[in-house]
Amino acid sequence: MRIGVDVMGGDFAPEKTVQGAVLALDFLTDKDKIVLFGKKQLILHELSKYNNLKKNLEIIDCPDVIHMGEHPMQTLKTKKESSIHKGFDFLKNDNIDGFAGAGNTGAMFVGGYYSIKPIKGILRPSIAALIPTLGNKNSIILDVGVNADCKADVLYQFGVLGQLFSKYVSDINEPKVALLNLGEEKTKGNMLTQATYQLMQSSKDYNFIGNIESRDLFDGKADVIVCDGFTGNIVIKQIEGLYKLIKKKKIKNNFFNLFNYENYGGTPVLGFNKPVIIGHGISNEIAIKNMILMTKNIIQSNLCQKIKNYLKWKKK
Repeated sequence: MRIGVDVMGGDFAPEKTVQGAVLALDFLTDKDKIVLFGKKQLILHELSKYNNLKKNLEIIDCPDVIHMGEHPMQTLKTKKESSIHKGFDFLKNDNIDGFAGAGNTGAMFVGGYYSIKPIKGILRPSIAALIPTLGNKNSIILDVGVNADCKADVLYQFGVLGQLFSKYVSDINEPKVALLNLGEEKTKGNMLTQATYQLMQSSKDYNFIGNIESRDLFDGKADVIVCDGFTGNIVIKQIEGLYKLIKKKKIKNNFFNLFNYENYGGTPVLGFNKPVIIGHGISNEIAIKNMILMTKNIIQSNLCQKIKNYLKWKKK
């Protein structure tokens, strides 16, 4: 297995990205390799801080950097020697099995969209996020940012993507899918959620359990929570804000510790032909390590091929 990492991505790159990659090595086999994309001299400088490093690190020199505030499409066209551009070239040509980065989210998404492309039959790829529940398992919520405006058929397909992730990555045999809404009754919500409910309630693709309200997100009632990206982004930012408040008030609780984004590392992009994980811009070494390990889990689950197989089966 070869996992590509954008070393130049994130507010604390390259120090924390290299440190996270080194930490991740302890969870990989000797046959696995982490491929570091970035400025070679900077990476070598960071690696010089460690003794007796395992040999399963590889460096791909990338003199250009795509910064956080840059326009994704324009910079990908002009900065072809950047870590993101080269990373997706390697992924497209099967030189790595998955690619992860905590840099420019737009560039990561656009890079994936135009290089490895969405799976045939996917209406819109989705960025998903894991959230903790009282049932000692994680639920997945999608979309959380890239699809601010959606139609009912897109939300319906998010349910398909979410249940396949829950089944093959989270090992939940029969995932329960719910639609995030402002009430449990099927008549509640706006025109979009009402139309989506009508599609989902007759679904044979997954186990739809109805609407779920935001106050019930952490109860474990649903394994998959579907919403548009505008709503989903507000939800995960609220979770982050709640965790910051809990830390500020010095409240110690094991469950609330699960709200820490570092535990999850990144958000998987579901619907691309190959695994892509986008990390938080403020990722430290722990978050980077977990971003890499999430990439590993998705590669091992063969999720992308499972999605392809499902869509082919549905078409028959």
